[in-house]
Amino acid sequence: MKILSFVADIFEDLELWYPLIRLKEEGWEVDVVALDKKKIYTGKYGLKAEANKTYDEVKSEDYDGLLIPGGYAPDILRVEEDCIRLTKEFNEQGKPIGMICHAGWVPVTADILRGKTGTSTKKIKADLEGAGMTWVDKEVVVSENIISSRSPKDLHVYTTAFIDEVKKYKEGK
Repeated sequence: MKILSFVADIFEDLELWYPLIRLKEEGWEVDVVALDKKKIYTGKYGLKAEANKTYDEVKSEDYDGLLIPGGYAPDILRVEEDCIRLTKEFNEQGKPIGMICHAGWVPVTADILRGKTGTSTKKIKADLEGAGMTWVDKEVVVSENIISSRSPKDLHVYTTAFIDEVKKYKEGK
């Protein structure tokens, strides 16, 4: 399995690193993509991350799923054209897209949430509802190809649900 994750400054440290570590424990390949792979990105609490690819080096068809970490990085990511393009492509291909906490800002901008049900931090509930999503307060929600969760306290069920959905996607191909 091969997963793509975005990164930008002010990412939620655990929402990037916990899923990446779990996916690597599964033996999966994970590429982290950003505008600049020479830059060191800093999380809200000081953890560092580097991208190993830039947007122009990746194609959505080469991956089995997309993870979008939260924090305030999604506010940066949602204005990056290639980030939005890739998010739309993953959705069009029916591939699992994981979004946690503030990560929903990226799918909102990509306009892929209409008719789906999901969750997030309550701080962006109105944004998700305005984008056509039915918001619920649950630790994890799977709605078609969107896997959503509220916050770092839900990472254990969020990451497990994402892994399960990627496996189902691969089996259904």
